Amino acid sequence: MNIQNAQKAIDDWIKDHGVRYFNELTNMAQLTEEVGEVARIIARRYGEQSEKPSDKEKDLGEELADVLFVVLCLANQTGVDLQESFEKKLDIKTRRDHDRHHNNQKLK
Repeated sequence: MNIQNAQKAIDDWIKDHGVRYFNELTNMAQLTEEVGEVARIIARRYGEQSEKPSDKEKDLGEELADVLFVVLCLANQTGVDLQESFEKKLDIKTRRDHDRHHNNQKLK
């Protein structure tokens, strides 16, 4: 599934199940909450914090999907073609960062 199809799938889901999009501010707050859940898993599973028994059941993929869901909602409701924006950003980063990363001694 490409990003355009994902945006359409979200829009269809909202129409069929969600009644309407939450407003942008609510979705931004939800995005922050979901990113926090991802951060908690990463900090405890891959970082130095100890993982609580309840954390071990958390699915990182599911939490990342929650982030993606809200990002797609925000793109839809603000009129952003995320496929186009992502491709443009990838091109910018490719041109800007290729030599910089290859020449970064910290990455060797």
